[in-house]
Amino acid sequence: MDSQILKQLEGYNTVINDIEVLKRYGYDYRLDRGLTKKYVERLHPNIIDVKVIDIIDETKTTKTLRLASKQKYLPPFQAGQYISVIVEVNGIRTSRPYSISSSPDEIAYYDITVRRVEGGMVSHYLLDSISIGDSLQVSAPAGNFYHNPIIHSNKLVLIAGGSGVTPFKSMIQHAINTGNEKEIWLIYGSKNADELIFNEFFSKAASKYAFFHYIPVLEEGTATYKGFITTKIIKEIVGDSSDKTFFACGPQAMYKHLLKELKPLKLKPKQLRMEMYGVPADVFVQPGWPKDITRSTTFTITVRGKKNITVNAGEPLLQTLEKNGLVVPSLCRSGECSLCRVKLVSGKVYQPEGVKLRQADRRFGYIHSCAAFPISDCEIIL
Repeated sequence: MDSQILKQLEGYNTVINDIEVLKRYGYDYRLDRGLTKKYVERLHPNIIDVKVIDIIDETKTTKTLRLASKQKYLPPFQAGQYISVIVEVNGIRTSRPYSISSSPDEIAYYDITVRRVEGGMVSHYLLDSISIGDSLQVSAPAGNFYHNPIIHSNKLVLIAGGSGVTPFKSMIQHAINTGNEKEIWLIYGSKNADELIFNEFFSKAASKYAFFHYIPVLEEGTATYKGFITTKIIKEIVGDSSDKTFFACGPQAMYKHLLKELKPLKLKPKQLRMEMYGVPADVFVQPGWPKDITRSTTFTITVRGKKNITVNAGEPLLQTLEKNGLVVPSLCRSGECSLCRVKLVSGKVYQPEGVKLRQADRRFGYIHSCAAFPISDCEIIL
């Protein structure tokens, strides 16, 4: 607006005088630009430098790594959340998510519990090459696999398979430490008793605290419940399910089985939270996988503006990109968080059941690279 017109407005001179007074004696709020961002980054930095202060043997194949911050403090988290551990193995920079198995009120450290996975590059590295005193980089806590008292019941049924018990260790320890108002059942499926992680802790807690019930379900050996976790076993243990919230965590192989076994319980959507680790180990046997694509099939992935890559069928796109030196941000690596999404310009990919692709991503051609398996030549944009 023209300055001559402004001067004719009533109160113009008063406003100008007030501005001059503020310039001389007032606070310049321009100095606070970015202050909120600084506070947020202090509480939840993208990358945290940590040091391994202890290593605890849990089973023959599992260890807990205790991580303390090299930056004096660690961001708070909810029991059930995870961190992503960033490593470089054989020249490949990659990351893997691990649930925090310590309690949120144990503020001096994060515990992550690592189980050896057959062919698992990162699990082998952490178990075989990392020692007390070594440094690692991790992400801030992430994930929504935790109890929300506004939505969820205070009667919790926790169903775990294998290392999927780790977030439940955090939840149960937190309940013990803070004065519990919940009733908790832990149904833990395992091949045998030797592979039960935290078995001694859970057994002692169940005998000491009336609110906690621990029920191992074993494929082999002696146990009250044997075989796989079924509808019948769940009903016998927890009775009426209408007033309970179910949390289930375990490997991908457990996902489909549990969905089938939980269906007869007729749970409402808010009654069931599921978190599955990783993508299918053998995508070739998954429903919907093209029968004409075999393990010897290869495709070309064109990364616009970067390079062309030859990929073997059955390998997740994110893993291929990392092997070829292309860094893509990632956290969950299970098709849930969408941080690793890339735009699919052309070609086709297979995404297994359970991948949570947002409607907007689907509409505009974005895919979760951690859970996308090329089934043709493709062009993508990072």
